[in-house]
Amino acid sequence: MTADPLQPLLALPGVADAAAAARADIDRLLSHRVLRRQSGPVSAESALRGARASAAMAGSAYQLEAVRAGGIEDVVLAGALRVSAALGSFVGTWSVAPLQVLARLHVLAATGIAPADQLGRPSGDPVVGARLAALAGIVTGASDVPAAVLAAVVHGELLALSPFGSADGVVARAAYRLTLVARGLDPKAVSVPEVGHLELGREYDAALAGYRGGGAEAVAGWVRHCCAAVGLGAREGLAVCEAIRRG
Repeated sequence: MTADPLQPLLALPGVADAAAAARADIDRLLSHRVLRRQSGPVSAESALRGARASAAMAGSAYQLEAVRAGGIEDVVLAGALRVSAALGSFVGTWSVAPLQVLARLHVLAATGIAPADQLGRPSGDPVVGARLAALAGIVTGASDVPAAVLAAVVHGELLALSPFGSADGVVARAAYRLTLVARGLDPKAVSVPEVGHLELGREYDAALAGYRGGGAEAVAGWVRHCCAAVGLGAREGLAVCEAIRRG
């Protein structure tokens, strides 16, 4: 059998514990009684909050209530909202044709930002192509590490590569969330990991810089950061559940 290419990550300092903590945080969210009958409204609110946070991280920050009210003319926010609304339709495809999904996500995220003939088309750089192919292989089954760890690698690779040259952050964060859902960590899509990254602020950029630079400790730092964001995203999901419970 071919060795799992991501398995060594679990031996890096703190990674296994961080993944286990993320799992526990999500399990706590999934046990909330509101989700027994009202997971749909929680998922919808999670999608809105996630889109708002992802756009804010791309430089288009707006208050949540303003986003909810609509009418904001901002191409980055509009793209993030389109991506978030469509994400559920890609869950089944992600694990079998991730490059196809990434292309579609870019079309949704970058319409109005990139020229029409560049939408959904990654760079022709052979290095980018090779790393995207390797990433696709991992997503389609070459690794069975915990979902939070796989999602961190998907997220980090797409940010490091910037394969499309526009809206790459929104696409990367969408693929990250999609991995958490498709791999069964958050099957109801009720956590908001994007809010976790936004709350962690400068740590996101610092952890990503380490990932881009390589080195075992830096990669471990990025994975731990992403797992912490999952935990904060679960807390945000709990807040949504409580708001719905109170009516």
